[in-house]
Amino acid sequence: MELQHLRYVLALAEHGSFTRAAAACHVTQSALSHQIAALEAELGARLFTRGAREARPTEAGRALLPHASAALAAVRRARDDVAAAQGVVRGTLRIGVIPTTVAVDIPQAVRAFRARHPAVRAELSLGSSDEMIAQIVGGDLDVAFLGLRADVSPAGVAARELRRERLVTVLGPGHPLAHRRRLAIAELDGSVFVDFPAGTPGRAQTDHAFDAAGIRRDIAFEAWHADHILGLVAADLAVAMLAPAVAEGAPGVVAIPTTGAAERVEHLAWHATDPSPAARAFVALVG
Repeated sequence: MELQHLRYVLALAEHGSFTRAAAACHVTQSALSHQIAALEAELGARLFTRGAREARPTEAGRALLPHASAALAAVRRARDDVAAAQGVVRGTLRIGVIPTTVAVDIPQAVRAFRARHPAVRAELSLGSSDEMIAQIVGGDLDVAFLGLRADVSPAGVAARELRRERLVTVLGPGHPLAHRRRLAIAELDGSVFVDFPAGTPGRAQTDHAFDAAGIRRDIAFEAWHADHILGLVAADLAVAMLAPAVAEGAPGVVAIPTTGAAERVEHLAWHATDPSPAARAFVALVG
């Protein structure tokens, strides 16, 4: 079994046809088909069912896929570690970002990192903090910017605190409380809210604060992105609680400091025991 065999297996599973897989691997269809057949003969098992226009993994093929992926990842990591030992950081840096990251200017951080390490390819993806923690542990992300309640620490990963702040109440211009300089969380009882989806860490911050105040909220709208939340608030459809740096200066809304509001902490997280060379370099730069 050779690494090329494993690359072909993964490509065929991903693209679902010998024609498309061969094009993705920059080989002829006959060459790819021959290599798959040779691997099947070596393993003594049919890995794919062949149709007129598609190929699907068999049970044996599905059993091979995670091992093929892990083997190729291990080879890439070995190359990256050897290069790092010679002072060259290379490979791919997969960065997870929450939509409300304010502690770090992400584009500028990536730009500075690429200037220092041009051999590294940087990939960004958006997600929720709990999902990205699991992705770091599982090896699908290298680093992530998280936002959590002040009494919650990232579990299972290494992390550094970047910023700590208390959320502010965000109101539309027509709200009866929009003229106030400061509010108490109890004054928001009875308001209609927009917030992040239930079960996400962003939502847990405000849920915890209102539970502590004994207030049951009417959450009529849920949105993943702060821009959508701000749009609903600006239209006087709902009230929200967001990080000051997200809300202050946003058009059409008023941000008011609020006693009893949730405290939010942003973290930079990475693998606790085996960060990639690119991850270590990025953590050092942000630090």
